[in-house]
Amino acid sequence: MTFLKSLSPLRAIRDLRFFLAQRKQHELWFMMLSMAITFVILWMFVKDSHIESPYKRNIIYVESWPITRTDEQIRAQQKIDQAKKHIAEEELEKRRKAKQAEFQKVDDWLTSHGF
Repeated sequence: MTFLKSLSPLRAIRDLRFFLAQRKQHELWFMMLSMAITFVILWMFVKDSHIESPYKRNIIYVESWPITRTDEQIRAQQKIDQAKKHIAEEELEKRRKAKQAEFQKVDDWLTSHGF
């Protein structure tokens, strides 16, 4: 507990003043410049870490079907939905192939340059 008795804010301030009084003027200016640069970099990280996400509505529409719907109507709708699903999957596969070709082009360039 004797260690905690020697800690006080007044002693810390006095010790800092004593340390700064022994420094030359150019050292103090460089210290202030380095502290300013450090605080600017920290402020930029804090400012950049806050990203406001725009509000987007997430509306889900549900189809209402009559209770008297027959099995043939259900199968017909399923065929229509399946065709839409196949078109969407083909489009997704085309985009994947295009992205893969882009990455392959970059990989070939890096390989040719020894990376």
